[in-house]
Amino acid sequence: MKAFPWMAVLAALTLAPAAHASGDAAAGEKAFRQCKSCHATEPGKHRVGPSLHGVFQRPAGSAEGFANYSDGMKASGIVWDEAKLDAFLSNPKGIIPDSRMAFAGVGSPEDRANLIAFLKSAK
Repeated sequence: MKAFPWMAVLAALTLAPAAHASGDAAAGEKAFRQCKSCHATEPGKHRVGPSLHGVFQRPAGSAEGFANYSDGMKASGIVWDEAKLDAFLSNPKGIIPDSRMAFAGVGSPEDRANLIAFLKSAK
């Protein structure tokens, strides 16, 4: 495995903007509608993608009861926090190239901040 792609991933995660600090959970719940076809926020309720309940401080690729993670997701070493979620939601394939998440990303920093605020509130 080449080191360069992983260095780019680490740089993106480290340099992710701090837009999440001002997120609106209510607006994030509305924005989450685009995610609902693949993700739920209820504990253990997996769909095509894993439940996002308790995602904060959870290692990537480790939601209990979900087994369909890519090798890259499991081996990423990411522990989800606001900055890492912001970077991933901005460009999923740029952060984890072999991610199975078939989603181009959320372009708006405000929408990402709102989604992150919603996910934090949906514990």
